[in-house]
Amino acid sequence: MELAHSLLLNEEAYNQLGEFQKAEFIFEWLRFLEKLLPVTSRADVREKQKKLAEQLISLLNSSPGPPTRRLIAKNLAILYSIGDTFSVYQTVDKCNELIRSKDDSPSYLPTKLAAVVCLGYLYKKLGRILGNSFTDTVGNVLKAMKNAESQGRYEIMLGLQNILNGLGAAATPCHRDIYKAARSCLTDRSMAVRCAAAKCLLELQKEAVFMWSTDLDSVASLCFKSFDGSSYDVRIAVSKLLGTVLSRAVTCKQATASARQNVRKISLDEAMELLATGFLRGSSGFLRASGDILKGISSVSRDIRVGVTQAYVVFVSTLGGQWLERNFSALLSHILDLVSQSHPKAIQTQMDAICCRRCISFILRATVGGLLGEKAQIAAAKEICQAIWKLKKVVDVVMSDGNLETRIGTTDVTASQHVFVCALHELGSLIHGLGTTAAPLLQDSSTGVLDAVISVILHPSISVRLAAAWCLRCIAVALPSYVSPLLDRCIERLSALKSSPEAVTGYSFAVAALLGAVKHCPLGIPHGKGKVIMTVAEDLLCSASQNSRISIQRTQAGWLLVASLMTLGPAVVQHYLPRMLLLWKCVFPLSPKDLETERSRGDSFTWQVTLEGRAGALCAIKTFVSYCGGLLTDEVIQRLLPPIPCAVDLLTRLPSIHKMYGNALKTPSMTYRHRLYELLALLPPKTYEGKFCAILKELVADFTATDNQMAASTFLLPPLCHQDDLLLLGPFLQETDHRFIEEQLLLGSNIAGGSLEYDPYSIYEKAAEGDSVPKPLPPALSVISAAVRLFGVIFSHVAESQRLQVLEKLLASIKQTKGARQQTVQVNIVSAFSSFLKHLASCKGNLGPEEVRRPALTLVMGALESNNPLLRCAAAESLARLAQVVADSAFTAGLAQVSFDKLKSARDVVSRTGHSLALGSLYRYLGGIGSTQHLNACVGILYTLSQDSTSPDVQTWALHSLSLIIDSAGPLYHVHVEPTLSLVVMLLLTVPPAYAEVHQSLGRCLNALITTLGPELQGSNTAVSALRTSCLLGCAVMQDNPDCLVQAQAISCLQQLHMFAPRHVNLSSLVSCLCVNLSSCYLLLRRAVLACLRQLVQREAAEVSEHAVAFVKDCREDFTPDINIREVGLEGALLSLLDKELDQRLCQDIKETLSHMLTSVAVEKLSFWLKLCKDVLAASADFTSVASVDTTQEEEGTKEDDDVLTFESDERSHPFTNPKWSTRVFAAECVCKIISHCENAGRAHFDITLAQERKQRDSRGDFLVLHLADLIRMAFMAATDHSDQLRLSGLQTLLVVVRRFASVQEPEFPGHVILEQYQANVGAALRPAFAPETPPDVTAKACQVCSAWIASGVVSDLNDLRRVHQLLISSLTKVQAGKEAQSQLYNESASTMEILAVLKAWAEVNESYRDFTSSADGLLDLVQADLGTLSKLWLAALQDFALLTLPSEYASQLPVEGGAFYTAETIENARPHYHNSWALILYATALWLTSTGFLVVDPDEGVTNLSRPVTPTTMCQDSSSRAAVKSPEDVNTDIFHLILGISVEFLCSPRSDSAMENITACLHALQAFLDVPWPRSKIGGDQELGVELLNVLHRLILTRESPDIQLATLEVVRQILFAAQEHVREKRRSAEVDDGAAEKETLPEFGEGKDTGGLVPGKSLVFATLELCVCILVRQLPQLNPKVTGSPAVKAGKPQLLSESGSRLVSAALVILSDIPSVCSPEGSVSVLPTILYLIIGVLRETAVKLPDGQLPLTVAASLQALKGILSSPMARAEKSRTAWTELLRSALVTVLDCWDPVDGAQQELDEVSLLTAITVFILSTSPEVTTIECLQKHCIEKFKIALDSKDPEVQLKCYQLLLSIFQYPNRAVSYPYIHSLTPSIVGKLQETEKTKPENSAELQVIQEGIKAVAALIAIAEEEHRAYLVACLLPLLISFLLDENSLGSATNSARNLHEFALQNVMQIGPQYSSVFKKVMASSPTMKARLESAVKGNQESIKVKTTPKHAKNPGKSSSIQLKTNFF
Repeated sequence: MELAHSLLLNEEAYNQLGEFQKAEFIFEWLRFLEKLLPVTSRADVREKQKKLAEQLISLLNSSPGPPTRRLIAKNLAILYSIGDTFSVYQTVDKCNELIRSKDDSPSYLPTKLAAVVCLGYLYKKLGRILGNSFTDTVGNVLKAMKNAESQGRYEIMLGLQNILNGLGAAATPCHRDIYKAARSCLTDRSMAVRCAAAKCLLELQKEAVFMWSTDLDSVASLCFKSFDGSSYDVRIAVSKLLGTVLSRAVTCKQATASARQNVRKISLDEAMELLATGFLRGSSGFLRASGDILKGISSVSRDIRVGVTQAYVVFVSTLGGQWLERNFSALLSHILDLVSQSHPKAIQTQMDAICCRRCISFILRATVGGLLGEKAQIAAAKEICQAIWKLKKVVDVVMSDGNLETRIGTTDVTASQHVFVCALHELGSLIHGLGTTAAPLLQDSSTGVLDAVISVILHPSISVRLAAAWCLRCIAVALPSYVSPLLDRCIERLSALKSSPEAVTGYSFAVAALLGAVKHCPLGIPHGKGKVIMTVAEDLLCSASQNSRISIQRTQAGWLLVASLMTLGPAVVQHYLPRMLLLWKCVFPLSPKDLETERSRGDSFTWQVTLEGRAGALCAIKTFVSYCGGLLTDEVIQRLLPPIPCAVDLLTRLPSIHKMYGNALKTPSMTYRHRLYELLALLPPKTYEGKFCAILKELVADFTATDNQMAASTFLLPPLCHQDDLLLLGPFLQETDHRFIEEQLLLGSNIAGGSLEYDPYSIYEKAAEGDSVPKPLPPALSVISAAVRLFGVIFSHVAESQRLQVLEKLLASIKQTKGARQQTVQVNIVSAFSSFLKHLASCKGNLGPEEVRRPALTLVMGALESNNPLLRCAAAESLARLAQVVADSAFTAGLAQVSFDKLKSARDVVSRTGHSLALGSLYRYLGGIGSTQHLNACVGILYTLSQDSTSPDVQTWALHSLSLIIDSAGPLYHVHVEPTLSLVVMLLLTVPPAYAEVHQSLGRCLNALITTLGPELQGSNTAVSALRTSCLLGCAVMQDNPDCLVQAQAISCLQQLHMFAPRHVNLSSLVSCLCVNLSSCYLLLRRAVLACLRQLVQREAAEVSEHAVAFVKDCREDFTPDINIREVGLEGALLSLLDKELDQRLCQDIKETLSHMLTSVAVEKLSFWLKLCKDVLAASADFTSVASVDTTQEEEGTKEDDDVLTFESDERSHPFTNPKWSTRVFAAECVCKIISHCENAGRAHFDITLAQERKQRDSRGDFLVLHLADLIRMAFMAATDHSDQLRLSGLQTLLVVVRRFASVQEPEFPGHVILEQYQANVGAALRPAFAPETPPDVTAKACQVCSAWIASGVVSDLNDLRRVHQLLISSLTKVQAGKEAQSQLYNESASTMEILAVLKAWAEVNESYRDFTSSADGLLDLVQADLGTLSKLWLAALQDFALLTLPSEYASQLPVEGGAFYTAETIENARPHYHNSWALILYATALWLTSTGFLVVDPDEGVTNLSRPVTPTTMCQDSSSRAAVKSPEDVNTDIFHLILGISVEFLCSPRSDSAMENITACLHALQAFLDVPWPRSKIGGDQELGVELLNVLHRLILTRESPDIQLATLEVVRQILFAAQEHVREKRRSAEVDDGAAEKETLPEFGEGKDTGGLVPGKSLVFATLELCVCILVRQLPQLNPKVTGSPAVKAGKPQLLSESGSRLVSAALVILSDIPSVCSPEGSVSVLPTILYLIIGVLRETAVKLPDGQLPLTVAASLQALKGILSSPMARAEKSRTAWTELLRSALVTVLDCWDPVDGAQQELDEVSLLTAITVFILSTSPEVTTIECLQKHCIEKFKIALDSKDPEVQLKCYQLLLSIFQYPNRAVSYPYIHSLTPSIVGKLQETEKTKPENSAELQVIQEGIKAVAALIAIAEEEHRAYLVACLLPLLISFLLDENSLGSATNSARNLHEFALQNVMQIGPQYSSVFKKVMASSPTMKARLESAVKGNQESIKVKTTPKHAKNPGKSSSIQLKTNFF
């Protein structure tokens, strides 16, 4: 294929190829040429133009296939447009000549068609350059059309479209001729030709004025004729034509009109009247011509009506949103008029009426819902409301008019019903879409929306009453705050108007609809409403028999209310279950005997009532079973069952009752049947086993009933077919934007579409996805549908013998019926059987023996050869399922063989399609039937069938089946991949584009092949490369196909290729293809585009975005997207699409695509993304002026039609016009995501100084902090919107902003944070959320923001804080008001949520105020005022939480009336709210208790207006014992156990998803709690409790890695140990006091270990503490674990420095370790001491790393501190433990000394300073007997000597300091050996420094410390030695002095040393004057030196009174702090 990549065709390579490869080679060359020509220089093109043109023209003669001829034409056109144009005329002549040729053979046809295509493209590209030749060309082409077949007509129409496009106005002379030709093609029998003609006419109308002026009427009637018998594609194309022409006619400019006098501009009314003609009368001329007078049926076929409906939508959409705003009232009255009494013919039968209503609803939804922004939608809703009021007046007049004309009036009323239904449905849909933004509309009293809807509830027509109820439901879902008031209003009216039949049904519908809405309202309704409704329902049912006039209505209403109540779910229903079961039990007779007497007793009317009641009861139970599965215990099922047998008996008697009482019972008995079937299908089949036979008989009778004429295949079979197979049936069953109206064509002409009036009980059900209203089918169809489902369930549970009988009976009944009836029966029976197989497969059942298989197979095979394609699909599926349940390979092989044989012999399309699909289905279910031989046979047969060009259907089905086999065969298929791919590409290149369904199947095959090849496609060998090229070539052919669904296939194939071989897919061309189709009118194409985009942006978001923008910029073709990618990028285009798109799945894809893009590029394109979000949020409609549009303007607008188009310019100005609230919510969520991505992207985003610096360095840098004003503005806009969802998103954004930016400093005002300037915005954003009418969820969120804002510390000024603080106070007041004051709008759990949010917010504020240090007093006062109230509320909330966390077995102990903040009925809903807020409340309570020192204030003082008994005194008591007052001690104990219980319960098993902050809050609460002596004494005194707590904390450390949590845990451990210490200390003290004079020996031993020293694991506090500390230490330093290092003594590795958090953890653990001995008895301490010492010294050894500046690592400091704590423990000196301690401590010292020794011959790299310090700690802190043993002392002295000789000044310095502290130790026995041994060395070292003066401050410090040590020795020394020491020291000091001359020029070090020496001399001289004098006398030079130094010093003092000190106080003091261990 690489050889094809050249400018000229490589003829040599070409000629060597086979026939098929030639076609591929040519196509590849042409594709390459198309890309190459535009980028080749003009000179190169001209050089080779002649040859190239010849090659291309010669290809025309080679019978090119459709895609090839299109490319030849394009290339010729490009060639002439770039090169010379002189030879183009020869080419045109050549093409004309080819077209004129007389050769009519099929082999010559492709050449003719290629010539036509070629002409089209030449004229399109070169246009007027071709001058006057076009008249001849057009004439020639039109002449050729006269005897062309459909392919020819198709290509000629498209060719003419291209010619018109290129010539523009120049083609005027031919317009009429083309118009005539296209007219005939528009009603062609080939659908593809009709589509092409529509496209041609659409092009023609751009210039041919007559089409939208003089000939407008004929164009319209022509389009109506074209709609007749049309396909979906034709309706799309022709409606586009008709809509566009009419919109042209309405908006044509006057200028053109004056130029051509004959142009008549038509008014809007005339245009709509034209459309109405088509809608109401259809193509009447067409019908007259056919002479067909339809008997009694409407003369308009449904496809015309649906086509005209689409034309209406195109007409309005073309005129645009602003036009619609202006002219909405005219449009509305016109459209509603279509179903009014002025056109009785359109609504003469119910079927017609339903069809028309659907069309009207569709027009309104597509225009009002799709084109208008929220503001305009509100105005439209008002218009609709006005229309309803007007109609209502008419109806009222008629109803109140009692005169003779009433008869005429009632027809008026029934006719007006359809207008009402359409208006109410649209009003409901509008409000539903607007959500809470519709609040102003409903509050507007002048419109009176609610009054209008409720007034219509009493309309005489049931369909209007249902529509009104549905409208109320929509209002309730949109505005949840209306549910409760509306329910109250309807229940009240229902009770008041109990005697009016309309009121009873109307209001019961309304109540049921509202109850159905509750599940869509998260905040629910008050629990008590259910009780009221149940009572009303019981009342209606009981009073039904009192008044026969309304018996039926009351019965229906009663059961409807009960059934709808069931949708509220188990939590509500469980309270009414007994009452409902009682009603259920009473509705059926108890015994068969009673049933018999009942049958003989009643009359027609009583039976109607009875059946209505029983059907209602069955429906209620069905709803109960489906909505309240949780309540279906065995006991309840047992109570449900008794009436079932009787219900089945009644079913069997229905036919006889029907006979006795006539036709009036037909519908009630059908409904009863339907309900019973539905219920039985839901119940476990075992429960009614005994009735299987009876039920099966009835089901069989239903399937074969003679009076059932409806062929229900289109709704019975699709669910039973495989979704993929439905693609075979064309666009009929596929999802489209027009599904709502297209569905009616699917059902066939004699079936009405679904509608609410067929089943009022569906009013409370959820509408199916994509529907705005539920559409239950007519009863006859519903019964069949339910029967099919039930048959599936029952038949899979009956005995095999019975199966055989039933199957034979069913087969016989198919044989007995004839004609159309036979197909109906067959459809019913096959559906039932398929349903059975589906069930059997799902429950892994078995079909039965051979005898059962035979009839089953006969049944399926019969259907497999049915004329109905849908039935064939279902049969193929059933055949495969049959093989699946039989699960016998021989049987399966037999089935396949039957199909093989059939396919070989049969010639008819039906059997060939059916059996080919059967093969594919068998493969799909049995995953390859095993043998490759079988696969080969299948593939071979399907290859042959797929090349049968005589029947596109056979090709389609065979290729589809092949795609299933490729998918299922997996690796087995590899051998066939190459031939299959060749076949697919060949067919793609040769099958005419008109056969789109063949191309779709080819697309599925290609997709399956790509999947099979998978990652192999990346390979680089020749074979793979060839396969890959073929795949890409196939995709290219499909991309050029005119059919949108084929293009969708192409995109998904490219998507697969991109997944497996991304380098080989040209991303830029793929992205441009996606951009073009982004707003296609085909839903499936848009879905494919987005699925592909979603995948692409996961890998290469930035590239995709760039390609999209580049494509739009370069785009020279006529691509004008609806969405401006150039301005807002692909991201903005997707946001716009999200706003307009109505398909939920697509919206989800768009959101995911945008989220992936945001993740990848938001940080790099920060400004761009923030601007996008801001544009969306700022474009929000402004509702302040919600009053309706000024009517005078509207009237003027309709008068002067000139200005209709002036809006175009300003509609483009804003990238997003009036986005929907859901889009704005998404934008707000995006802002939050952007912030979180920036958080991971670096510090500069949250540091303004850093951001500005970087921005200056690189101006392209962009940082979030620079956009803070925008973030706040966006959050503010969202938080103050009318939409509650948007308010929640806005508050969440604000919360994120506050939390992330709270600490960002403001560089211009040090000490202030950047957020401070926005406090007014924050306050303003929060204030509306605290308004009284705000929903609780918004207030709860706002409380969270308030507390975060206050806690953030942004605002420190009290007055500023008060604004926000005041909001929280207002909500606290609301909480205090108690249950009585709660809003009755929502469920009680909503107020629980709000109350807990308020308490949690206060808890957070309280916590944060305690953390503030600056200005804290004022802040604390703010909270202090309310603490009394808050503490009680907090305790009450905690008590509630404690109760709610009890396991279910303690449910009986819960208070009957609920807790302080929840009610018993709403306990389940309340739980999550408590889980959400308890932790912070617990912490706040603990802080409060800490601050009061656990002295709880008297409950009677303080706040008295607390309506709830929440004072702690009443805790844990039930109401009966409230009188008894508890002592403060008891109250405290209760609180103690409450807090401890909650904490331990939570920490025992924090769920893996529980937030870290909950754990942290809980631990902080425990810390605060244990800060107080009283709780400490409780824990200290109860060892078991302490151990339990420690075990829980140990487990927490094991399961949570977070250092913060572990540190907090250790703090709690420390406090528990401290509590134990206090307890032991207290016991020892009191024992001493008690024993008084008693001898000390007899004192009992306190502390663990008693007198044995044993510690019991599990009961010992010390053991538990040790376990926990070891766990922490070993995790940080695994070397401490002897098991790890392999020996009891650790083999020390290289010491290591731990991370900061690790160091802190280890230090905290060491502090705890050092405290352990104090809790033990002396014997106990001996047991634990080895472990403790081992760990402390281990840490010292492992972490003693040398740091610069001589600092000690944190862990070393901690271990030295801990060592000191242990060594100085009283236990070391206690009589009973002294000896053992001494031994152990000596061993420890030896271990420390051994640290110096080399390990395994390698010298250690330990820090000597740390070890010396440790030795010093031993020397100074233990009793002398430990360290004064000679060998140890020697060893220690040795170490000091080594240190003194160290080359490192830091070590020397430290050594001197340590020795100084040893020398000064009071016990001579300890200090003297060191003095004796080390003094000579020290003096010697100092004398050496006389010669080498210090060069830097480090050396200087060493000398100073040495001198200090000697000075200290002088002080200690005895008289006889002192003189010697002074004599040594003085000369040394004087040698450091400088005279006044050298002082000026000396270095800093020398000068400092001089000052230090002088100071010391001055001190020593007077102290030891005699020695001083002696020394001075002996050396005059020294004396002279001293004098000059003193003199010089006095001089310098005069100059500057403050001498410099050499010391750096900071450093030395910090060292002092860290090393002060003695």
